Amino acid sequence: MTAATLVSWKIRPGDVVSRGQVVAEVETDKGVIDVECFNEGTVERLMSEPGQKLPVGALMAVIRGSVDDEPSMSAAPRPNVAANTISEPSATTSGARLKITPAARKRAGELGIALEQLHGSESDGVIGLTDVEGAAAAATTSTSPLRSEDGCDRMRRAIAAAMSKSKREVPHYYLATKIDMSRALAWLESENLNRPLADRILPAVLTLKAVALSLHDIPELNGFWIDSKFRSGDGVHVGLAVAMKGGGLVAPAIHDADHKSLDEIMSLFHDLIPRARSGRLRSSELTDATATLTNLGDLGVETVFGVIYPPQVALIGLGKITQQPWVADDNICARPVLTATLSADHRATDGRRGGQFLDALNRRLQTPEKL
Repeated sequence: MTAATLVSWKIRPGDVVSRGQVVAEVETDKGVIDVECFNEGTVERLMSEPGQKLPVGALMAVIRGSVDDEPSMSAAPRPNVAANTISEPSATTSGARLKITPAARKRAGELGIALEQLHGSESDGVIGLTDVEGAAAAATTSTSPLRSEDGCDRMRRAIAAAMSKSKREVPHYYLATKIDMSRALAWLESENLNRPLADRILPAVLTLKAVALSLHDIPELNGFWIDSKFRSGDGVHVGLAVAMKGGGLVAPAIHDADHKSLDEIMSLFHDLIPRARSGRLRSSELTDATATLTNLGDLGVETVFGVIYPPQVALIGLGKITQQPWVADDNICARPVLTATLSADHRATDGRRGGQFLDALNRRLQTPEKL
């Protein structure tokens, strides 16, 4: 994304906010997103108005922490609330003081215009009322609802841009393995016999937990390639690829999937997938994924090689479980077989490490009772 439109605020100046609290709704190419607060404090000012189109990195609000803290502002690579401390709201990000008339400063505050976005046209570069009104007019002109064009077309363009960039810049390597699922499915059938229908565990939940634990085993695949080096994720947050109504997809994160029980993951499936398809996700769900899992087995696809979603360094693909010939104890028999694939960034890992991941995944699925 390059911009988002502010739909509504969930807070007002003077409100006390906490980390993880939903403070605003913004509309993006992939739906309306709940923006979460990333720190605690008191809302000092709202710098954007509903209907305003905001570029990535735009200042949305100013939040003051404790009584002794200075105000803090957004410097995150997405529309967000306060993150970094500044000395004065009237200082530029480089620390230089802005030259602005008192009337212009007051008017900018009334219009929700960030001072560091203004440019002075008066003598000596002083920012006056004309500059503020001009910036407000420009913002109004650029504020057109994202719904003015077909959502599916917008999403396809966003996906095309991201995937084209990935294929151009990320040196992919691909690995595949076949996994005997007889033990996993037998255990799942036995486990589900003791559960009411609504609480039964899906095979997709079992494989997602196995993927999460395998990413924990091979941490070099769980993270990001940023500034020419690998950065490990702060947890195993598996992005689950979900097809959207009308086309396109999103991959919201299931946070700390390696530490969640199968029941917890099943509950998240019931909650996350409908919200994703209706375009109602939280900002952390869209930004925190450390690796992505795509499963096309329900469509009859046996093998899928995905494209990495940068800056992630790995994408795991799972296909349909099918009956295939299998050699066991020197005998040929039919077994339920899952084809698992790995698309990985060669800058972060090599084929040996990727192979160890697929081996870990296989071993995890041979002991389903431990998942």
